[in-house]
Amino acid sequence: MSNEKIQAELAKYEASVEKAIARFPERDHLPEKRLYTPIDIKDTDYADEISFPGVYPYTRGVQPTMYRGRFWTMRMYAGFSTAEESNKRYRMLIENGATGLSCAFDLPTQIGYDSTDPISEGEVGKVGVAIDSLADMETLFDQIDLGKVSTSMTINAPASVLLAMYIAVAEKQGVPADQLRGTIQNDILKEYAARGTYIFPPRPSMRLITNIFEYCSKNVPKWNTISISGYHIREAGSTAAQEIAFTIADGIAYCEAAIKAGLKIDDFAGRRSFFWNAHNNVLEEVAKFRASRRIWAKVMKERFHAQNDKSMKLRFHTQTAGSMLTAQQPNNNIVRVALQTAAAVMGGTQSLHTNSRDEALALPTQESVTIALRTQQIVAYESGLADVIDPLAGSYYVESMTNRIEAEAWDYIKKIDDLGGAVAAIEKGYIQKEIQDSAYKWQMDVESGARTIVGVNKFQMEEEPPKGLLKVDEAVGERQKAKVEAMKAKRDNEAVKAALADLKKACQDENENLMPHILAAVKTYATLGEICNVMREVFGEYEAHVSL
Repeated sequence: MSNEKIQAELAKYEASVEKAIARFPERDHLPEKRLYTPIDIKDTDYADEISFPGVYPYTRGVQPTMYRGRFWTMRMYAGFSTAEESNKRYRMLIENGATGLSCAFDLPTQIGYDSTDPISEGEVGKVGVAIDSLADMETLFDQIDLGKVSTSMTINAPASVLLAMYIAVAEKQGVPADQLRGTIQNDILKEYAARGTYIFPPRPSMRLITNIFEYCSKNVPKWNTISISGYHIREAGSTAAQEIAFTIADGIAYCEAAIKAGLKIDDFAGRRSFFWNAHNNVLEEVAKFRASRRIWAKVMKERFHAQNDKSMKLRFHTQTAGSMLTAQQPNNNIVRVALQTAAAVMGGTQSLHTNSRDEALALPTQESVTIALRTQQIVAYESGLADVIDPLAGSYYVESMTNRIEAEAWDYIKKIDDLGGAVAAIEKGYIQKEIQDSAYKWQMDVESGARTIVGVNKFQMEEEPPKGLLKVDEAVGERQKAKVEAMKAKRDNEAVKAALADLKKACQDENENLMPHILAAVKTYATLGEICNVMREVFGEYEAHVSL
């Protein structure tokens, strides 16, 4: 059908429904068009972008078979209290069919402080597991074969230290480093823009990241050395287009830093992955995932001249949206998570964590975590959504929205380029302000009722206080401190002192790769805080940009 005929038929259709639409004006304010037709995707800059799965620019998926080959990795995020308690949760998840682990660390660990540090008081084991030394990491993975499991670690500023601990545990288990599979988040730029668990200023932080790229390319080749994270950008309030634009801009900055350090793009690009949020608007999320693959493929091919197909493929982990969980009527969150899971699967994720219904109130109980894992399994085995590769391809609406989100994201990437790149844009506060403005608009829409959140601003009900929530024992902090002190009394403190002195000297030489020195310190049972304090001494600490 020609464009002219479609336009004529569309005009007749619009005229015929005008009266009916007028009867329900409250639903006619939506930003989307009422109806999408072939004309919305036919004559656009993106008309030829609909390709086959596994073929550049990978709009339809990074593998030709996708879930007809195998399902995504069901990687459940867990960590709380002590290494012993988290180890029990990990083994329960593996026994219940989880195919990958994802480690949550407590706040002191995330910002490089020991549990014994006064600044850690009241936070030990609260939002994740406390890892102070190699001894804790050994306990965390007790009876878990690191040669068989894929592990993701949500750690950023001290990622090099936690990765070194993981490598050392594997060595003790007899698993060579070149057989390890997993991911460290290691994405510091989004910490400055959206999350806040940074330690060092941007430039030494970028050095640490490129040191990891280089070390792992030679020694841990199956490891994903960075998970460039849009998740926290979205949690902070960004739009879908901002989430992928700001994250891909960060990815560009990491590539530039690595190339400047002497690495070749195809030596490291294939071992990077991305981390996206799955929000409630199912079709918008599917379009976002598809657009992100297309943008990254073009960036790698056209800007960085990558030759290896693997370098151009945007592989991503997804987590359902924590910010969309409500404390009110928490069982509604099961439905929200199911919809977000469907979006991630139809969008072609490589791995997925599903949040639990009670996470707006507390750390999840074992029952809630099991429901969250079963949600993935039901979608995989019962829904039919994984039976076809890119099931929504050809949808006029989804294809049109994929094009729109891509165009919006490119506009942001160009603005960031004009500002001097992601690091400069963060230093100037540009990205932070864009996220803040978007978050403010969302909140105003909720408060005015323009956006409905079921159970929050509509369909409220009287509720009993929830029962059976997981609570971390307040004594955990004291027990962890005692463990650290006992470990320090047993270790060879002269060896620790020598390893830390060697690390300090290496930090002062900008051309030295720090990973071997960090690994050596970890093996002496130097603590996370001791290692990070050496780096603080040389690199200094970051002070946040304040927008006025």
